[in-house]
Amino acid sequence: MSGHSKWSTIKRKKGKADAERGKIFTRLTKEIAVAAREGGGDPETNSRLRTAIVSAKTQNMPSDNIKRAIQKGTGDLPGVVFESHIYEGYGPGGVALYLEIMTDNKNRSVAEIRHALAKYGGNLGANGCVAWMFDKKGVITVDFESSTEDALMDIALDAGAEDILSDSGAFEIITPPEALDAVRQAIEDKGITMATAEITMRPQNTVNLTDEKEANSMLRMYELLEDIDDVQKVYANFDIEESLLEKIA
Repeated sequence: MSGHSKWSTIKRKKGKADAERGKIFTRLTKEIAVAAREGGGDPETNSRLRTAIVSAKTQNMPSDNIKRAIQKGTGDLPGVVFESHIYEGYGPGGVALYLEIMTDNKNRSVAEIRHALAKYGGNLGANGCVAWMFDKKGVITVDFESSTEDALMDIALDAGAEDILSDSGAFEIITPPEALDAVRQAIEDKGITMATAEITMRPQNTVNLTDEKEANSMLRMYELLEDIDDVQKVYANFDIEESLLEKIA
């Protein structure tokens, strides 16, 4: 279990997730609009848009918001034009960082990211410097009270899932990116409520941070990066023992 997944669990326990609902909707709106602009407004023929809509629905984003985001992406409604970018770099202890960005001002985004990294001892790297350390996967999360591991195993594996994990405060169903829709649909057809369903970047290996100062700097950096409006997602390959994580969080 990587540290940033543990940190997400702690944030849920502290109620921080609710406070971030508006920010989540903003990021989902950007993703839907960009997906619609680049691949068209029909989710049946645009897999990226289809996945973005699924993610929005699992976050209870209103259908009208989704529709408007699609229309902004296709140009049927006026709106700011966002572009997708990937930035890679390093955090404390050599932790790999992979950032997905959507922005209407690349210079502003780079400046804010550099500031966040430098504040806690990190730095940007060249394109491709850490991408090879991550695998693109579909991930579906189901809260423990929504199902059992045995039930999910039967449904998900038959639909094309690769694995089911249960050490992050919820069941995590791992799929190839192209199988996410089929697995999600199979789970939905059984009446099981999903917390999230998205394409993500999972680290192949993790860097174990045992020094309290280093671990604290990594978490503060992670939070600061997440708070940047142009940052859609932050992926990192750090690991922190539960006892240390609870202490510094």
